Amino acid sequence: MTRIILFTLTNLSVVFLLSIIFKITGINIAKHYELIILSSVFGFGGSLLSLLLSKWIALRAINGKIIIKPNNEIENWLIKTIKNQSIKAGIKTPDTVIYKNSEINAFATGPNKNNALIAVSTELLNKMKLEEIEAVLAHEISHIANGDMVTMTLLQGVVNTFVIFFSKFIAEIISNVFEFNKEESTTSKKPTIIYFILSTMLELTLGILASILTMWFSRRREFYADAGAAKIAGTEKMISALIRLKMSNEPIDNSSISSLCIHGKSKYLSNLFLSHPPLDVRISALNNKTYIKIL
Repeated sequence: MTRIILFTLTNLSVVFLLSIIFKITGINIAKHYELIILSSVFGFGGSLLSLLLSKWIALRAINGKIIIKPNNEIENWLIKTIKNQSIKAGIKTPDTVIYKNSEINAFATGPNKNNALIAVSTELLNKMKLEEIEAVLAHEISHIANGDMVTMTLLQGVVNTFVIFFSKFIAEIISNVFEFNKEESTTSKKPTIIYFILSTMLELTLGILASILTMWFSRRREFYADAGAAKIAGTEKMISALIRLKMSNEPIDNSSISSLCIHGKSKYLSNLFLSHPPLDVRISALNNKTYIKIL
């Protein structure tokens, strides 16, 4: 119910904000009302669908299987640890998945905090100490308890809506200027070649700029999750886990789940487009407790 309320309020907020922009600029809202609705539907539709299918998508991306019955000691320990941490965080115990991968990593996903999964790589289990694994699990539990998946979905929906709307709106204005017969261009409902080209270019450009905002928020949620892990498992364990990650190789996980992982991609990317803060910054924040100011 909470997700439905948030989704509805966010949609209404987007429409309301666009209405204010139209009011200030003197643009006829009735003429572009259909575009506003379509932008909202497509903007939120894709994000919402991804959220609802997030567990299914993740399982297929990593070719993983949910542990129904523990087959060995480590699987039994994982399930017990996640269950105990879930009780502390006040959420339903997420499904547990182990997936084969040659890097140290883990991630959490799911449509809501009571229907989620936590996946850990085989390399993480092989290279990390139990207390470090405990901290990583606590980090993912914090992501779930904080509702990061839903929040990121709503944010992405808002961003998508604005990108779709303004790319088409600006393209329409510019293409009309370039039309030889202005009277025909303002009454015709058929899009022109210029419109399609401009719309595509603007959507790509605005999409890149908008990703700076979403990545900024994504980086902040990592500080929240680190702080939550420090509270659940202990600060020293979380720092030790991050140091272990720092010593590992660059992430090579499937791009469809890389932003979910505890160790996000950083190579060749500007800091503005990082989904995770640099590990040194996260370690420093925990050491100096500066994450309290960030939060």
